[in-house]
Amino acid sequence: MAPVSLSDIVSSLPSDESWGPATATETTLDGVPYAPYSKGDKLGRMADWTSEGKDGRERGGRQQYNRNYRDQQVYGAGTSSLFAVQVAEDESSFSVVDNTRTSTKTRGFGRGGGTVFRGRGQRGGRDQRGGRGAFQRVGGGRGGQQGGDRFYDNRGGRGGRGRRGGWKDWDKPQRNRDSSVNIKPDWQMLEEIDFNRLAKLNLETSEGEDIESYGFLYYYDRSYDKQPVKNVERKLNVVDRAAYNVTTSSDPVIQELAEKDEATIFATDNILSMLMCAPRSVYSWDLVIIRQGNKIYLDKRDSSSLDMVTVNENAADAPLEASEGNKDSLNNPSALALEATFINHNFANQVVSESDSSKQEMNHENPFYNSAEETDPLASKAYKYRRFDLSLEKDEEPLHLIVRTEIDAVSKNNISGEDQLLTLKALNEFDHKAQGSGGALDWRTKLVGQRGAVVATEMKNNSCKLARWTMQSILAKADVMKLGFVSRATPKSNDRHVILGVVGYQPRKFADQMNLSLSNGWGIVRTIVDMCMKMPEGKYVLVKDPNKPVLRLYEVPVNTFEEEGEEKEDGIEDEDEE
Repeated sequence: MAPVSLSDIVSSLPSDESWGPATATETTLDGVPYAPYSKGDKLGRMADWTSEGKDGRERGGRQQYNRNYRDQQVYGAGTSSLFAVQVAEDESSFSVVDNTRTSTKTRGFGRGGGTVFRGRGQRGGRDQRGGRGAFQRVGGGRGGQQGGDRFYDNRGGRGGRGRRGGWKDWDKPQRNRDSSVNIKPDWQMLEEIDFNRLAKLNLETSEGEDIESYGFLYYYDRSYDKQPVKNVERKLNVVDRAAYNVTTSSDPVIQELAEKDEATIFATDNILSMLMCAPRSVYSWDLVIIRQGNKIYLDKRDSSSLDMVTVNENAADAPLEASEGNKDSLNNPSALALEATFINHNFANQVVSESDSSKQEMNHENPFYNSAEETDPLASKAYKYRRFDLSLEKDEEPLHLIVRTEIDAVSKNNISGEDQLLTLKALNEFDHKAQGSGGALDWRTKLVGQRGAVVATEMKNNSCKLARWTMQSILAKADVMKLGFVSRATPKSNDRHVILGVVGYQPRKFADQMNLSLSNGWGIVRTIVDMCMKMPEGKYVLVKDPNKPVLRLYEVPVNTFEEEGEEKEDGIEDEDEE
């Protein structure tokens, strides 16, 4: 064959500018191929690497619609793609999962222990659902003891129950709770603040200074710190003592300090702690903010929800209201709140040693007690009025806040012998098997041996309540916060209780364990105050939305809530006359 020259090859090439197969004009745009696009398509991801899971195998081999694809479409899904590659039959059926049955025997490693890997679709034990990728240590620890109770799951948290709920959890209807206050038509909404914004705020302040102190303190009874004798339970007694929860605007000491121009903002620790821990709250609550001149009073309504102690507010499956189908009248949120408030009042009065010879007197007497009208003796309580500086560098004038804090008892330090200030709070167990218990452990059997697990569960289920108590202790500069563990004598009765134990914590260390930021709380307070400072004089209401993580600020008429108080007083007088 004669050799072909390069010039012959070049001359034989087509005369067109392009070479190769002819390009159709229907699928090109300015010579560039493109995929047809319909207006019905939704713009989603440019590349979806998870699309294979749509028709993949789910747990137990059941064909389910992947919840991640609900109401989603990928770009160009409305038409057949021009660039789709036909996958070979053997490749589409290829799987790296070995679905063959394996032997149930497991080889142990370590001392007395074994390992079981639960794959997809396998159901766990009696109280455990076999979640995806559940890695469990079974068997005992050293010497074959039953100590392997740690459970690691990349879907759920730690705990013996694995992943909460079933595969239809996403289909549960959202709860609709009622607002803590009736929003009237003449209220004007000024601001709406999302919790995500509040969580990003930050303001560093000093530890504050004491201005005045009132009341007296009894010494704490140390016998409650000891482990209770087996089969012997301490009953929670009803102790009638005069205790006061006076709001900010009705406090005579705060009125006096306001006249002396000691600060710009005035509040109580109960109100201030709720505002500082707002991002943790789930239930609805409300604050009344009064601006008079250049003064701001953080106030509350009579019979406000702030006075009640919530139970399992932050639990994944919180207690149901009666309107939501809860037939158990003892374990609905309102009944549990009344019970918890009753427990906290009596617990603080019971665990102190009442002795007139050994009590610590403050500089002034209790400002709310009137011996001529009261029949019950005073409870052990000290009110410390403390001032904090919330000023910024750009502020022309300093911005100070005065808060009334409370101390419940005093105790001697074991090492130094100095007096320590205590706050006394009580956590309560109603029924660890009932709906709304939040997966709580049985305190009677677990509190001594697994106290850390019990406290961790309470931190999860009662995050807002514990954060408020910790914040109140830090504001009062208390040395120790005593947490009592109180349970019902019988689960079906909410009027008899027993004290299972008392544990003391340093407030700031406890705050670190809860990931509670004091500077974030002060940032929230400063933000709300700045909003009110820009408003004219008047009355405002800050309301937590009952179903959304949102705060709303309303401007209300000056006489709001005053008429309700007068109506209640008239009703009480009418009953007395009858």
